[in-house]
Amino acid sequence: MSVKTLRQTVQGLLPSLQPVRFVAEDGAAAPAGPPAGYAEPPVALLREAYRRMVLGRRFDTQATALTKQGRLAVYPSSRGQEACQIAGVLALEERDWLFPTYRDSMALVARGVEPAEVLTLLRGDWHCGYDPMTTRVAPQCTPLATQVLHATGMAEALRRRGEDAVVMALIGDGGTSEGDFHEALNFAAVFAVPVVFFVQNNKYAISVPLARQSAAPALAYKGVGYGVPSEQVDGNDLVAVLSVLSAAVGHARSGKGPFLVEAHTYRMDAHTNADDATRYRDDAEVERWRAADPLARLEAHLRARGELGDEDVAVAHAEAEALAADLRDRMNAERSADPMELFDHVYAEPTPQLREQRELLAAELKAQED
Repeated sequence: MSVKTLRQTVQGLLPSLQPVRFVAEDGAAAPAGPPAGYAEPPVALLREAYRRMVLGRRFDTQATALTKQGRLAVYPSSRGQEACQIAGVLALEERDWLFPTYRDSMALVARGVEPAEVLTLLRGDWHCGYDPMTTRVAPQCTPLATQVLHATGMAEALRRRGEDAVVMALIGDGGTSEGDFHEALNFAAVFAVPVVFFVQNNKYAISVPLARQSAAPALAYKGVGYGVPSEQVDGNDLVAVLSVLSAAVGHARSGKGPFLVEAHTYRMDAHTNADDATRYRDDAEVERWRAADPLARLEAHLRARGELGDEDVAVAHAEAEALAADLRDRMNAERSADPMELFDHVYAEPTPQLREQRELLAAELKAQED
C-alpha cells in the first residue's frame, strides 16, 4: 500500500474533529451550516421524531414514578438522552435488529414494544417481557457490553443467510472499557459484518467520569485501531444524530462493514433510583446540560421553521398522558406468578433434564393442593 493510499485509508476511518451538529442549543441552525457529507432528514421524519420524544420522556418519568411507588425494582432513566434513543430507532427499518442495554427502555417503546412489556424485566417478572423475534429487539442487557458481541453475531448470521438487514448495538461509555466491546469491533471489521455500534456517551459510568475511563480525544477514535470507520455527533441534536446514524446504517447495509458512532449526551437523572448522583457531580454541571435539552431544542427548531404549532404540541402531550395512564393501570394490576413458568422459554426444545425438573415441580405443587 502506498503512503498516499494509506493516508486516505486512515482519513476515511477518522471521525470529525468536532461532533457533527445541525441545530444549536436554542433551536437555530448551527452557525457552521450542515456538515459536509450528511443530509438533513425529511421534515416529516423530524415531526415524527418529536412526537416519539414526547412519548418517550413521559414514559420515562412515569417509570421513575412507578419505581418510587414500589411497582418496579429498579429503573435506569434515560432522561436527557431522548435524541439518541429515538434517532437510533428511526434510523432502522422494520427488518433490522436492535440490541439494547438496560438504559434503553425509551428506545424499545419507540420501536413499538408495549410499554408494560418493556418494564417486565425491571419489575422482576421475566428476563424479557416481549418476543424478540417478532419485535426484532433483543432482550435488554444488564451486563456491560455483552450485547455488543450478541449483536455482532446476529449481524454475521444475517449476512451469511443473505438477509438485507442491519443490526444496531446500543452501548454506554462505560461499556467501551469492556473487552467484549473491543472483541466485537475486531470481529465485525475483519468479516465486514453489517452492524452499527452506537455509543451513548453520557459522561459517567455510574459514578466514574469519562476522564477516568479513557484518555482518547473521543470514544469514536476507538474504532480506528480495528479498521472501523467512526463518527462523533452532538447527542442532544436529534437532527444530527438521525442524519449520522442513517448514514452509518446505509454504510453497513451496502456491504461496507461496521460503523461506530459516538453521541455526546448527558444523563440528567441519577444512574438508577438507588444512586445518589450528588456524590459525584454538582448542580451547576446538570444545569449546563439542561440548557442543551434535546426535546426543547427540536421543538424550538421545528417551530422556527413553521413545522410545529401549539396544536401539534398539545396533541403529542395528550397522547403521552394517555400512554402514561395506561401504563399506570397495567403496572398497578397485581400479577399472580405461576411457578411452572420457570421452565418456559429456557430452550426452544426442552432437554430431558428440564422436562424431569418440570415434572418434579408439578408433582410437588399437586401434592400441596391435595
